[in-house]
Amino acid sequence: MHVAIIMDGNGRWATKRGMPRVFGHKKGMEKVIEAVEWADDRGVDILTLYAFSTENWARPKQEVDFLMNLLVEYIDRELRNLHEKNAKIRILGSPNGLPSICVKKLDEAVELTKNNTGLEVNFAINYSALSEVERAVKNIVTNGYDEDEIDIDLIKNNLYTAGQKDPDMIIRTAGEKRLSNFLLLQAAYSEFVFRDICWPDITWEELDSCVDEFNGRKRKYGGLK
Repeated sequence: MHVAIIMDGNGRWATKRGMPRVFGHKKGMEKVIEAVEWADDRGVDILTLYAFSTENWARPKQEVDFLMNLLVEYIDRELRNLHEKNAKIRILGSPNGLPSICVKKLDEAVELTKNNTGLEVNFAINYSALSEVERAVKNIVTNGYDEDEIDIDLIKNNLYTAGQKDPDMIIRTAGEKRLSNFLLLQAAYSEFVFRDICWPDITWEELDSCVDEFNGRKRKYGGLK
């Protein structure tokens, strides 16, 4: 099973408590650790976490800098544990514009875990689904494919998620009901599950309830069953 999560509401969670927005992001990182542990425990095959979009650069510089430092802190804190769990890390998104220390840490994480065979953890960082499709098309053109060679499989094989199954379920927290430029092509037949709680309030029980809701649906893929 491939579970993707739009981890929304960190800043709002902190603001409601009279705390700086960065306090919410710090709490959100703790929930990332819990979500990975949950996915590993529940036998999830792929967990994709929307950590930082290309649109997030428009936030105040202080907040963006904090998020970049938080990313480095997360890798320093959790990489060894993820490796020991046999998790494989993949980064979805462009390194362009990221601080050099972030790129270095992300490269280290991918390199260390590249041969692992357990839970695959995708971190969408500096990610844009529209840019991902654009990048895929440019790769196809650059590689000189003829028109009759181009199909959806070829396009998917040039996405960041090449070789992975599409998300079965996409969870979004904090009450918003949109994809926000996340896995637009891969989400063609994903089931969406929305929760009103902010990401820092997520629990294993809440994630389990999302799976229960997913399991109660009938996936027809445009046909009749």
